[in-house]
Amino acid sequence: MIDIKIATEADTNVLALLGRITYSESHGDFIDDKNDLTAYLDTAFSVAKIKQDLNDSMNIFHLLFLNELPIGYTKLVLNVAHENVTSSNNCRLEKIYILNEFIPLKIGQQLLTFVMEKAKALQLDTMWLSVYTKNNRAIRFYERNEFKNVGELNFVVNGTEYENTVFSKKL
Repeated sequence: MIDIKIATEADTNVLALLGRITYSESHGDFIDDKNDLTAYLDTAFSVAKIKQDLNDSMNIFHLLFLNELPIGYTKLVLNVAHENVTSSNNCRLEKIYILNEFIPLKIGQQLLTFVMEKAKALQLDTMWLSVYTKNNRAIRFYERNEFKNVGELNFVVNGTEYENTVFSKKL
C-alpha cells in the first residue's frame, strides 16, 4: 500500500539517508569526480542540513511509503524566484526522488500528482524545477507531465557546475 505523508523533524534521519542514497543513484554516474560527489552528499544531506531545511517554513517535505517502508520523498520550496519563471506565486520542486529499486513500480507519477495537488491547495499557480541535461529519463518524465522547458540553471556540486534545464508548469 502506498502512503504519502508530510515530513516532520522526527523524519530527519530518514530524509537524510533517503536523500543521500537517491541522489547517488540518480546523479552519481554524472558526477565526474567521486570526491566531489562525496563532499556534496556530506553537505547537502547531513542530518543538520535536513533538520535546518525541515524547520524552514518555506520548505515542505513529503515522504513516500510502500507497505510502511520509506522509499522516496519530495521537497517543495515556496515562492522562489527564477528569471524565466514569471509567477511570484510559485513553488520549486527542488527534490523528487524514489529509490531505484522501486522506480519500475511507476509510483513516481503518483508522487508528482500528489505534490502538484498539494501545491494547488496552497493556491500556488506555477511549479518549476531543474533537471540535469543528461538525465534523459527525468526529462522525459517531466515532458510527459506537460512541463515546459523555460531556461537553464547551473547546479554546483562541490565547485563544479553542471548544466540543468529549467521546466515550468502552470498548476
